[in-house]
Formats: sequence, structure tokens, C-alpha cells
Amino acid sequence: MSPLRILISNDDGVFAAGIRALAAAAASRGHQVTVVCPDQERSATGHGLTLQTPIRAERADELFDHGITAWACSGTPADCMKLALFELMDQKPDLVLSGINHGPNLGTDVFCSGTVAAAMEGTLEGLPAMAISSACFQWRNFEGAGELAVDIAEAALADGWPENLLLNLNIPPCRPETMGPLRWTRLSIRRYDEQFSPRVDPRGRTYYWLAGEVVEDLESGGDGPRDWPTDVAQIQAHAPSLTPIQPELFWRGSLSGLPELRLGGQLVR
Repeated sequence: MSPLRILISNDDGVFAAGIRALAAAAASRGHQVTVVCPDQERSATGHGLTLQTPIRAERADELFDHGITAWACSGTPADCMKLALFELMDQKPDLVLSGINHGPNLGTDVFCSGTVAAAMEGTLEGLPAMAISSACFQWRNFEGAGELAVDIAEAALADGWPENLLLNLNIPPCRPETMGPLRWTRLSIRRYDEQFSPRVDPRGRTYYWLAGEVVEDLESGGDGPRDWPTDVAQIQAHAPSLTPIQPELFWRGSLSGLPELRLGGQLVR
């Protein structure tokens, strides 16, 4: 494959080991790599944008392998992608990668994921994009995940990456030789016990620490082929999960099942 211009971001920040491993894997194959990511951890920021304060960016090449251009940005992951695409890069990239996230982005967690949001910014700009996550917060062996991510991206580009397709890759916390085979998967539905831990600061004021835990993972509501496993089931089988996602959030259920709304004596149609 001819060298690609690859833009990489994350939500764990510029010092995270996952993004360094991903950038190194791409650069080792001769691709031109640019990293633009937050200057500190911005996990679970979703698709948030910075509107009330200025965004600053500083070069951070020294944190990455030789030949990789890197910027540390004061904004969110989505800010980083917008800044990279419209200000920092001379040319649009051929591919957008986000990750490798320190922890999973499975099921409906994609809605609050800064990692997925960064990749989605690429998709919204008509670029091939993939989010990559290691499905364990404690796992720190990212080299195999980086190689697998670049393998998948190169193969998808070679076969023709469909418009509006975002690939969400989750990789189990084990070495490549012990993983099961990669499979296409459906998004599961994750439900949490959203418990807040109330605490008191030194001045006697109460504050709250969000400490929710997953209480159940449900099968997909029907989106995707029924013979595909859910992403959670695939990870539980110690195998990589690849889920196709798109920006379109339009209701896919029966239109006849929508609420009948009569407002001001008229039926909403």
C-alpha cells in the first residue's frame, strides 16, 4: 500500500501509552503520521466542544517516535480533530484513527466516548475513520493492538471504505497469539447502576463522585444481522470486536409505532 496521511487522536491525553503505540505502528509501515490530541485526559467527554474559552495547541513531537508530527491541544477530542483538519494540517488525511483507548468502548457507551467522538469527527468530514480501544483499563500491552488496528484499516481502504462508515474496534486484554478470530459485531445495550458517592471537601461543602458500574449488558434491540455476536459477547470470548457505526441516528423502528400527537386539534404527520 502507498504511504497514507494518517491523523491520530485520543481522549486519554498526549502522555498515554496507547496513542504512542498506535502512532508507532502506523509510522513503522511508512505512513505519514500526525498526532493531535488533548494535553490531558479527557475521557467520557463525548462529542463536547469548547466554546467559551480559547483552544491552545503546542508541538509535542518529542513524546513520539522520530518522524511523527504531534500536537498537544487544550480542548476536547472533538476539538482536537476539528483543529487538526481545519488549521494544523496542510492536507486532509487519508485516514483518521482514534485510540488506543485505555479501556473498552462497547455498546451504548459509544455515546459518551471521547475516543469514538474523535473518530466520528473524521466520519462527519467524509473521511475513513476508526476508533480503537483496549477492553481493559489495566492492560498496557498495546503493541499487538496497534498492529491489528493498522492491518484492519489498510485492508478496509484497499477494499473501498464506504461513506459514513465508522469502525469501532475493541481488543481483548490478551496477547495476539491467544486471541480468538476477529468478527463483525453488533452494539450491545449497556445499563449502569449510576451511583454517586457524596463526600465533603475541607471547607465543609458537599461534592459528588460518579461511581456507576455496569449491571447488565443486553442484546442489541435488533440492529445488525442476528447471527453476529454483540461486541460485549465477542470480548467475553477473548476475541477482537469490530462494529460498524454511522452518524445517522434516525429511528429504525416501525413508523406506525410512533406516538400519535394531536396538538392544537391537529394530528402531527
